[in-house]
Amino acid sequence: MTDIGGKVPGSLPTDAAQIFEEGLQIPPIKIYRKGELNSEMHALLLRNCRMPHWNRADFDAIVAALRLAERRVQEMISRFGVDQYIAAMREMLDRNRRAMSSIIQMVIPEKPQYFEDYIDDDGVGMGPYKIACKMWREGDRAIFDFTGTDPQSISSVNFLLNEDMFKMFLGAFFINLFDPQILFNDGFYELVQVNIPEASILKPRRPAALSCRTHLLGRIFDVMGGVLGQGAPEALNAAGFSDSPHLMFSGYDKNGEWYQLFQIGFGGIPGRPAGDGPDGHSLWPSFTNVPNEFLESYFPLRIVEYSSIPDSGGVGKHRGGNGVCTAYEFLATGEISIHDDRWLTYPWGVNGGKPGARSNKLLKRQDGSQAWLPAKCDRIKVVEGDILYFNTWGGGGWGDPLERSADLVALDCRRGLVTVKGARGYGVVVREDFTVDNATTDALRQKMAAERGKIELFDRGGTIEELRARCKEETFLEPPKPPVFAKWMKKSGAFA
Repeated sequence: MTDIGGKVPGSLPTDAAQIFEEGLQIPPIKIYRKGELNSEMHALLLRNCRMPHWNRADFDAIVAALRLAERRVQEMISRFGVDQYIAAMREMLDRNRRAMSSIIQMVIPEKPQYFEDYIDDDGVGMGPYKIACKMWREGDRAIFDFTGTDPQSISSVNFLLNEDMFKMFLGAFFINLFDPQILFNDGFYELVQVNIPEASILKPRRPAALSCRTHLLGRIFDVMGGVLGQGAPEALNAAGFSDSPHLMFSGYDKNGEWYQLFQIGFGGIPGRPAGDGPDGHSLWPSFTNVPNEFLESYFPLRIVEYSSIPDSGGVGKHRGGNGVCTAYEFLATGEISIHDDRWLTYPWGVNGGKPGARSNKLLKRQDGSQAWLPAKCDRIKVVEGDILYFNTWGGGGWGDPLERSADLVALDCRRGLVTVKGARGYGVVVREDFTVDNATTDALRQKMAAERGKIELFDRGGTIEELRARCKEETFLEPPKPPVFAKWMKKSGAFA
């Protein structure tokens, strides 16, 4: 549901301090009882949102999907019988457990491995916030311990990471990385132990705000990749487009009708052992792009640019995917909200690959002025003729960029994915006709190899302190202040 009440359109207020500001809270209830719709509750739910016809359609689709699933299960039981149906389910769970046990034994060492990553800010001027994870194996059981993760935020970037949800993420990650033939289910769950500290940003205490949780949700995938890949660097991915950035645009059109856009941005997938990261892709594989013509038909806006951002993918033997520039020209007065991250920290590169470019948001006003907008903000007023350049980030690079085929770099230049200047990051000199100057390229690569230092496993583009010091110069925004945590956390003993 793209709106459940809340104090801003879209129900994702960046400055919410409590969950009560974020929308209607619904305890477990039966919306259907013995086949009859609870029409009074249904009406109550629809009354508490700005786009009731949208939510009604979504609600009907969910019910239809559940009923179809129920019918399919009943058809299988009718065909094979209850006993065989249950036996088949148990066998699928057992197969999953056996396969995942083998992977755990193979890739998770007994010696603890540690990794940490960050979300950049909380929408109220503080950050970054650290996610820490230590991983090791005891017998056939994998242990993931998030001790050291920062306490919960006073704003809405908290993410309530259910332990079984993390196991689900881990299973999908393992299967896709090591053996896609494994049937995914929760048969392996008892082989994984997850420890998440209470009152942390990953397990906040009620009534903490949660609406902007997708930044941490996405970053969990980078953390999993970082902690798992240290024992097998050849299988390690770089950091990628680990978020679902949102743009909300709402107001009244020229006919007095309320409009409300909820748009998700795409960015760069990381460089991988198997090859380059795709350009302009979603964090979630099943998400599909919304055609610009559709947006222009239903909302008072025009897409004046929609393009891959050259050089935004990190250089490497395998290039990180590029981010996307989407320029929205607003055709009506309204308000926008932005939810994004990776504007301060970089999507890191691995095995000699360099970080991808960061995100930024530029608003060019119709009066000729312009402003760089924060990555998380609400209630930004726009008028007809204003243009927002919504630039997402790229994926980190994988492997030594000096090992990338010079002809492939030239092809990237020809395709507009890498600039001629950017090609020099690979040590490749590309002429204006997109051919390679081989002699100059050989000399440049020899010089770069001689001058660079030790190749590190991870390249973050600098420490947090260094990124803070360069923040205003590089991003045109003030650096976030160190987080301030509620006093009760220390008094309660939740954190030392």
